[in-house]
Amino acid sequence: MTLAKTTGAQLLYETLLPVRYYVAPSDVRLDLMEESPKRTVCPYKGQASHWSYPGSGQGRNIAWSYDRRFRDAAQIHGLISFFNERVDLKVDGVLQARPVSPWSRPDGR
Repeated sequence: MTLAKTTGAQLLYETLLPVRYYVAPSDVRLDLMEESPKRTVCPYKGQASHWSYPGSGQGRNIAWSYDRRFRDAAQIHGLISFFNERVDLKVDGVLQARPVSPWSRPDGR
């Protein structure tokens, strides 16, 4: 199932993390996803809301968006990113390897 498709992703590079692709909500199949009660806070980007894909046992909290942002994250405000550790991600039609990070497991462990 394709949950997002875009030609205009914002790429975010952070130390020790895989590149994150932030896409416009209009490029995401939010009709197939459920907003999660989970909220997290990044000291640089602000408060994030999360989404799950109920069509998969692995789809819990696979995407997020910063809806209460800090000035340093203005370029990604309102955009949605997926954990590339937990989804199949293609860039220019090429399947990307899933990186290993603290977020590789659905429970974050």
